[in-house]
Amino acid sequence: MTPPHSLSPTTDATWSLTGQLGASQAARSVMLVGFPFVIGRGGSASLTLSSPTVSTHHAELRLECGRLVISDLGSTNGTFVNGVRLRGEATLNSGDLLQIAEAVFRVGVQHGEPHAKTIPDDLTDQALALIQFDKMIAERSVVAHYQPIVEMATKWVAGFEALGRGGCFGLRTPDAMFSAAAALDLESELSQLLRQEGVRGACELPANLPVFVNTHPAELRTPDLLEASLRELRSEFPNAPLVLEIHEAAVTSVRQMRELRSLLDYLDIKLAYDDFGAGQARLAEIGDAPPDFLKFDIQLIRGIDLASDERLRMLRGMVRMTSDLGIVSLAEGIETQAEHGVCRKLGFAYGQGYFYGRPAMASTFASAPMRRNCPATIGPTLGDMYS
Repeated sequence: MTPPHSLSPTTDATWSLTGQLGASQAARSVMLVGFPFVIGRGGSASLTLSSPTVSTHHAELRLECGRLVISDLGSTNGTFVNGVRLRGEATLNSGDLLQIAEAVFRVGVQHGEPHAKTIPDDLTDQALALIQFDKMIAERSVVAHYQPIVEMATKWVAGFEALGRGGCFGLRTPDAMFSAAAALDLESELSQLLRQEGVRGACELPANLPVFVNTHPAELRTPDLLEASLRELRSEFPNAPLVLEIHEAAVTSVRQMRELRSLLDYLDIKLAYDDFGAGQARLAEIGDAPPDFLKFDIQLIRGIDLASDERLRMLRGMVRMTSDLGIVSLAEGIETQAEHGVCRKLGFAYGQGYFYGRPAMASTFASAPMRRNCPATIGPTLGDMYS
């Protein structure tokens, strides 16, 4: 029986592959003309893909009785049809996903005069992300980046936030990764992977400074799995100074946060509430399950040097209340010297943002000025940290 998405073979049909020919290129359609049609890295290929994962002569497409047939040419990294590695050859239908190493294309059929076009909003990107996601998780193909967190008074680096970047074609950014994870209901698994690799990569940082690692709100809906992942993380990295970030909007149950705080105390992991001011949490509620750090959302900080007196008074009061609760305040999203200056005057203890440094590989910070004498276990105040 012919699959519903396939087309009956016709002599006037032109087959096409739609996808990215390179990581930085827009998706485009390439018409398959001149069979056999060879895909590879070599200059003699019918379609050249400039990727080191693609073999010189990777795969061959043939037209047999109006049907498109694909065969692998002994490639190193494989040819996949709809996520299944090709053994021998297979018939392709319109709508199939063809993966050449890490490059993914959607197969299509066009009638009439063949032409190539750029497709700015093609569904290929989404299809590519879904088919690559399992590979990324299985191969742990993510790259840890780190953004410095600085002591406001000195601008010295006092810690880092671990941030993940995807290592698979089409899954480079956090948005792309979590969009694919959401479609597959795997946000928690992705968050755990990014956390583990972030701590592992932090071993290459030049000083034993606190590493802030993130959670996804989905993890708080399965607290047993979150607890298991944190215990595993601490077991694998028993001496790493860690701070777990929880999004403020996820702080909906005081009882749950108290239980989490008790677990973190047992595991010697500090707690930070992230993006304060973006959700529903209030200082009074936070006081019932106080964190060690409170990260003020970028929307409260952006353009603070141009803010009204009323806004400044509000923030100053919030920072003072935070300090009175024994919580370290951190201003996120600082991008200018002027914003830094105002935040320092408002009493913020820490700062984070492009003004101090963009997310980068661990090796980037080899020569950065840091507090090298800070203890592995960080306390609730700067005085405790640097005593």
